[in-house]
Amino acid sequence: MSRPHQFRLLRERRFLPFFIAQASCALNDNLFRSVLVILAAYQAAGWREVPPDLLANFAALSYIVPFVVFSGLAGQLAQRFDKARILKIIKALEIAIMIAAGAGIAQRRLDLVLTALFLMGARSTFFAPAKYALLPQLLDSGELLGGNALLETATFLAILLGTLGAAVLAVRANAAWIGASLLLVAVTGFLVSLAIPKSEVVRPSARLDWNPWTSTLDNLRAARESRAVLLSVLGVSWFWFFSALMLVLLPSYCRFVMHGDESLVLIALAAFSVGVGVGALLCEFLSGRQVEIGLVPFGSVGMTIFALDWALASPHAGVRPWFDIAAIGVFGGLFVVPLNALVQQRSRPQALSRVIGASNLLNALFMVAAALLGAVGLARALSVPQMILIAALMNAAVAVYIYSLVPEFLLRFACWLLVHTLYRLEKRGHHLPETGAALLVCNHVSYVDALVISAACRRPIRFIMDEAIFHAPIISTLAAGMKAIPIASAKDDATILEQALLSVAAALRDGELVCIFPEGRLTRDGEIAAFRPGLSRIAAETPVPVIPMAITGLWGSMFSRRSPGPWQRLPRELWHRVVLNVGAPMAPEYAVPEELHERVRELYRAADPAPLLPMGYAR
Repeated sequence: MSRPHQFRLLRERRFLPFFIAQASCALNDNLFRSVLVILAAYQAAGWREVPPDLLANFAALSYIVPFVVFSGLAGQLAQRFDKARILKIIKALEIAIMIAAGAGIAQRRLDLVLTALFLMGARSTFFAPAKYALLPQLLDSGELLGGNALLETATFLAILLGTLGAAVLAVRANAAWIGASLLLVAVTGFLVSLAIPKSEVVRPSARLDWNPWTSTLDNLRAARESRAVLLSVLGVSWFWFFSALMLVLLPSYCRFVMHGDESLVLIALAAFSVGVGVGALLCEFLSGRQVEIGLVPFGSVGMTIFALDWALASPHAGVRPWFDIAAIGVFGGLFVVPLNALVQQRSRPQALSRVIGASNLLNALFMVAAALLGAVGLARALSVPQMILIAALMNAAVAVYIYSLVPEFLLRFACWLLVHTLYRLEKRGHHLPETGAALLVCNHVSYVDALVISAACRRPIRFIMDEAIFHAPIISTLAAGMKAIPIASAKDDATILEQALLSVAAALRDGELVCIFPEGRLTRDGEIAAFRPGLSRIAAETPVPVIPMAITGLWGSMFSRRSPGPWQRLPRELWHRVVLNVGAPMAPEYAVPEELHERVRELYRAADPAPLLPMGYAR
């Protein structure tokens, strides 16, 4: 039977109405704002002689201010009330806002139009925390990445369709058609939203703070509860900064570098938007349907490389600039979707909507900063390629900074790279626990066992590692990033042993996963050696479920000790199939070395992977 994919969600009632409702919001946002920009440029005389640039700035300010003022309250409302009901109320209010917007356009009343823009910004401010906090309640953990990918795709396609629709309406239609189009999208979104299933209220007794300053600070404190969540929020905001800057530069690039007209801008926008959608949808395929933050460094590297190439590409280089623009979008999708999913997965359910509220605010501020940077750079006579080059270098610097603070991103990237190049990983048996503490017990076959096990588990794992290997070059950097626990035998260093056992106990008490290789060394013959007695002490002092596991398929690979010299270890067979076979959890009182040794041996024999070789290779 084929594995379910993300598009299956579009056939299910629990997701489809939600998806259409949020897509209609994004479409109306971009349709209304784009229509106004075009009208300001071509019909400025009808707007009481307001200069087009000034009108565009007023419009942007009217839309952004609500994010600054109401983000704190929006996050709190989404935890206090049913999020599905909040979405339905917002969609109903959108109908009234679109009526006001249509009337403002028809009567050329700037005050009414700017008021409608302000209310649209407020609508988006309250919509986002309810939307993203509802998603984990609608979807299973294995569907979270695909659901976020569909939302991201819809958002950027809405940018494209809104711009195209605005161009047609503003140039070829009258004000009545514009108002009717905005109203039709709003009514459709509201009617569909009525089918969104009710959601669980996470904090029904939470107090609402109506003070914008203190409520915003409360949201920011919620985002700071976890460093990984906070930096993911900042990473999402950086994506919107980078994307907003690209969208600011595209018209100037098409006009002054490519010497094209408005149709060329639409082609560039289509390349970027479709690219983001493709990258977002690829996330589920590349990650095996789990939230894989290893794709984030992959995305940031791709964004930097293709932005650099775009900056250096000649305008006469054929399709190369357009390929670069599309590729930036693809890698941008690979960058942002796992970050959104990580925020939803690792935030406390009671705090998630407030975290999204904080993200909402930061996204708006970062996009304003991008617009200002683009305007200042072009005003200072910097060329568009120079601005793109600056954006690429900034992207690289931000990536290095974030990954230095949270090495987990790079470690997950190393895990993802390993199991998508040299190996093909298959998981069998029971699932590793998604919550709570557990002691994982596994045989030790190669130097990359920890990376392979990490690739099979979406949660961080604390590995107990031999002290000598812990301090080895290169490995020491990975070990520190994984928060590995160095250990030594009592004979070699009793102090290190005692400190290791204390660290293990503390990690298990904090609800973490800890993995031990109880053989104490890599296998030299492919067989499982006897387990050392320290395992019993860990299980006795901190009783948690003990999960036996077995890795097969790595013996004979370049990272094992089957061959004596480095040249003999070079891979002769590509794409080894590696199996991680997970056994049923054991009660800690039964987790004695002899029993666990037998369990791991049974799992090892049951796995028996056949190497997956490319055509033309002999076994």
